[in-house]
Parts: sequence; structure tokens; C-alpha cells
Amino acid sequence: MGVGKNLGRHQADESLIVIDGFNQTNCLDVLLPPRQTLPFVFNSPHSGRSYPRAFLQDARLDSLQIRRSEDAFVDELFVNAVPLGAPMLRALFPRAYVDVNREPYELDPKMFRDRLPPFANVRSVRVAGGLGTIARLVGERLEIYGRSLEVSEGLERIETLYKPYHRALRDLLTSTHQAFGHAVLIDCHSMPSCVRGHNGLQRPDFILGDRYGTSCSAELTEAAAGILTSMGYRVARNRPYAGGFITEHYGRPAKGLHALQIEINRGLYMDEARHCIHDGFKRMANDLTTFIRHLTAIPAQDLNDPAIAAE
Repeated sequence: MGVGKNLGRHQADESLIVIDGFNQTNCLDVLLPPRQTLPFVFNSPHSGRSYPRAFLQDARLDSLQIRRSEDAFVDELFVNAVPLGAPMLRALFPRAYVDVNREPYELDPKMFRDRLPPFANVRSVRVAGGLGTIARLVGERLEIYGRSLEVSEGLERIETLYKPYHRALRDLLTSTHQAFGHAVLIDCHSMPSCVRGHNGLQRPDFILGDRYGTSCSAELTEAAAGILTSMGYRVARNRPYAGGFITEHYGRPAKGLHALQIEINRGLYMDEARHCIHDGFKRMANDLTTFIRHLTAIPAQDLNDPAIAAE
């Protein structure tokens, strides 16, 4: 598929897209370059802004509150990776509806009126925090639902959205690995500018997550940090975002599969209260294009060195 027609709609609340429901053609986008020349795959799992009408009507929250967990506009910030020669996958459905950066069945039994299947993971830390595969909360601990859900509703979202998304991501990584001998997944996210409950304490500009050195080669993380620092940004690693299910699940550096999560401070490019971009968006998009150019120039032998991968 090509770049979606809704890219570029930035006014407050106007970037939200209301749909009747999801199907195979409106749940995700695979953005492909004319020819893939880079062993990189870019992924934006939380920037989806198409909301089912029934979901919005059912929610206790207004149209701005429900969007507080979106990694807003992150797909647009990284989309220049595509003309540079790397494919990009982006979810069109919102994280509040189904979160693909979780295990497939991290489900909170308190959300459902009937019994969950025995294979559901009901005791994970993310479920306890209200942020399972089907989230109970968004933003500053705002409850999404005013009713209990049917288990069949949650399982249908997983079958219809979660599983096709991961199939698409696996296909991109597999084809990239086969073509180049290795593959690098850049998992693209954003974070609130301030730390909740710390009197406005500002987060760094970027946080890089490599699961404490286990999801990618040290060379990749070092290079990403060095490039961003040289551009004047404040960079932290792994705390509090070490990478979620996607980074942990797909990162196998000893097998030539590297996964690095990148979190961008939303205050650098958007008005978080109004949910729209500000003047910093253009600069951030340009800087990320420069960042991608430099990061993708890392020699393959550095990424695939067994000694580096083992660090």
C-alpha cells in the first residue's frame, strides 16, 4: 500500500478518523520503497488514529481523552525512511482499542463479564497496570469503559487486528533477513513530555530501549545514541522504557535480528493538550531523516559480529 491519504491532517482533533469497523484493508499500512536497499524495517504500532464509531460511543472518555495513549504522528515523523530504502509498517487502529506491543492474550479478567480462556496471561505487570492487549486505561489512569466486555469482543479484536499485524511484521523481517543476511527493526514510539506525579519533571528528548542490551547489538544502540547526542538531543537508555513485547520478541541479535525501540518526547513536536503538531514538528521530521541516514550506514559486519551481539 502507499502512504495513506490521511497523512498531514494536523489540527486539534481533526486527525482522528471515525470508521464503522475494521477489515483487512483499513487496519494497517505496509509502506514499501520502490526497491528495498536497506536491511532496516521501521514499525509504528501505536500511532493509529482510526477509531470505530461504536468504540467511541461506548467509551466514557471524550475524543481527546481517548487519544492520550496514542504515539501521535510518529508514523509521519519516520515516514521518510521509506524513500530512503526501508519498508515501514504502521497500525491504523488505536492502541486504546488493541495493543500489538503486548503478548497476544494479556487480558484483565476484571474487564470481562465472562471467563477468559485458560491460555490468557492475567497476571502480567502490564495487565495489573491496566495496559494489557485490550487496555482498561489510557493516559493519566483514565478508565475507558463504562461496562464489562464480552470475552468474544476482546478475542475478535485479537484475531482481526493483532494477529494480522504481527504476520505483516514477521513477513517484513523475514524477507529483509533473507535478502541482506540480517535485519534491523526500529520500533518507533513517543512518550509524554513530563513524568507523571513528579511536579512537571521533564523526560529526556529520546529514550532508547534495547532490553538492557539483549535485543540488538551494542553497536546499534551506541550508534543511535551517538547520532542523536551529536545533534544536540538529550538521550537516555532503557529507563523507564526498555522496550515492550515487540522489541523483546523479535530481537535476536545472535541470529542477525536486531530490535531497537525509540521513544520521542512529544513536547518536542506537538501540543499534547490539543493533540496537534506545533512548529517543532518540521525540525523533528528533518532531524529524524538525518538520523535514519546515519544509522542505516552502520556496516553490516559490526551488527553481525558475534562478540558484539553477545554483549
